[in-house]
Amino acid sequence: MSNNKPSLYSNGPAISDGDTKKPRNFGNTGRRLLLYFKQLKGKLLTAVLMTVLSTLFTVLAPEILGQVTTLLYQGVTTGLFHWDKMVRTLLLLTVVYLISQLFSLGQNFLMAEVTARIIYLIRQDLNTKLNRLPLRFLDGKTHGELLSRVTNDVETVSSTLQHSFTQIISSLVTLAGISLMIVLINVWMSLIAFAVIPLALFSSSMIIKASRKYFINQQEFIGAMNGHVEEMYTGYSIVSSFNYEDEAKASFSDLNKKILNNSWRAEFLSGILSPLAAFLGNLGYVGVAVMGCFFAIRGQIEVGQIQAFLQYVRQFNQPISIISNAAGTLQAALAAAERIFEILDEEEESAEHAKPVKLENVQGNVSFQQVRFSYLPGQPVIHDFNLEVKSGQTVAIVGPTGSGKTTLINLLMRFYDVDEGSINIDGIDIRDMKRDDVRGIFGMVLQDTWLFNGTIEENIAYGRQGATRQQVVDAAKTAHVHQFIKTLPNNYDMRISEDAGNISQGQKQLITIARAIIAAPPILILDEATSSVDTRTEVLIQTAMQRMMRGRTSFVIAHRLSTIRNADIILALNDGDIVEKGSHTELMAQRGFYHSLYNSQFAAEEAGS
Repeated sequence: MSNNKPSLYSNGPAISDGDTKKPRNFGNTGRRLLLYFKQLKGKLLTAVLMTVLSTLFTVLAPEILGQVTTLLYQGVTTGLFHWDKMVRTLLLLTVVYLISQLFSLGQNFLMAEVTARIIYLIRQDLNTKLNRLPLRFLDGKTHGELLSRVTNDVETVSSTLQHSFTQIISSLVTLAGISLMIVLINVWMSLIAFAVIPLALFSSSMIIKASRKYFINQQEFIGAMNGHVEEMYTGYSIVSSFNYEDEAKASFSDLNKKILNNSWRAEFLSGILSPLAAFLGNLGYVGVAVMGCFFAIRGQIEVGQIQAFLQYVRQFNQPISIISNAAGTLQAALAAAERIFEILDEEEESAEHAKPVKLENVQGNVSFQQVRFSYLPGQPVIHDFNLEVKSGQTVAIVGPTGSGKTTLINLLMRFYDVDEGSINIDGIDIRDMKRDDVRGIFGMVLQDTWLFNGTIEENIAYGRQGATRQQVVDAAKTAHVHQFIKTLPNNYDMRISEDAGNISQGQKQLITIARAIIAAPPILILDEATSSVDTRTEVLIQTAMQRMMRGRTSFVIAHRLSTIRNADIILALNDGDIVEKGSHTELMAQRGFYHSLYNSQFAAEEAGS
């Protein structure tokens, strides 16, 4: 049977660096981000109000400064200086600037809190969602890709919310305030200043539209690179042993070039916005200066008003430039947010039963009834599977690669749900139970060992919350790993590195066995439990396992058939079906499928002995 399970290793997004990928719905992504703001609308509205007030006081300053300029000009031309009035005006200007800065400080404080809280909520939603996603989804993504979405993409959104959001609000309020002030000063001069706005908006929209796809692809390829790096360095010994370094470097170089091609295009196009806005603003500035001189000569405007108007025009250009720059970073943030929402929109595991059943005293009777299952639609890997296992029996499952052995365990643990039929424990369909309750019934020792960054005691005690040191030691003794641990620096308090590279594979396997022992579950699952230990250790473990399995229903998956000779039932699987069932002696006597498997492993050994 071909294994139809989706590969854990992907080649990244199928996007050429020619960037033909269609941009997604940024408007919908933006609206979804705003929903997070609604949860903090009180603080957000206060921050926005402070931004508005800070901006309004800043907008008032040029008008007040213009009054000072007019007083000085009148003093120079008439020889009569109104110093008291100038001092009062300058003090007022100082107060206006001070109040503006105080409101700005309050806004920065509140927005920092609002942004941090929103990113906290997004991370919480991501974590909750990932815990609800089926194993099918996780099997189809590389670890680095998921890590990129949870870290890099969230950080991109965080940076934009922290800086660009308030800048845009402040710039919009500044534009509105300045527009009002320059109209009040002189309508005709204000029309020249306004003339550059349509040009700036049109050119900016064209550039934003052109750069959007590059920002999207940039985030996609960064995720693909993270996945590639995580795979290559996690499996570095395998990469080296198969002389795959050149191919790995070539893959990295290819992804790196695609990131480069998209990044420089995105940054170049977004970088055009600021100088373009400055150029258009300068055109307006020159036009305003010329017309201001014309009106001043005709006595239709005061010198201080010209000075204030020119300062407003200069300030008018600044928010346009800021909005243009913010639009570039907003593109990257929305592209990152889309990737986050893609995870949040993924289909979750099927809903739990409305009235779940909880088994209080598990006996360990397990039955498979007409079970059918496929990883991909139309490509079944398990079909019409039937099995009755009585409490306390040891069931060994053997078969070639892809025969469905590990799939059966995934179905037992409800990592996947069956397509048809049912799996029952003590007569209760496991779909009528909570997934956590189902998984709490089993203790597992997997083929791929998993240890976290912590002490050896913490790793063993992971199998039972609140386990004492003595319980940990007893479990280690049963797993024949106690003596090894005593030889280590700090014994049970020795910290295991993140990839557990400071202990051997066999020792890691023994620690995971001790973890299963301390859990004392009603049903055991041993998936290649002794595949990574030497022959002497294997014998010791088998003795300990037999003692631990006594009275417990146990499922053992093994390619080394010597480990399952004493099993009560041996299931020989092929193409998702039970082709033979019985004890070791019975199946050997049948001289069938199991007999062939057994001889393929041990014929040479028996001939030698």
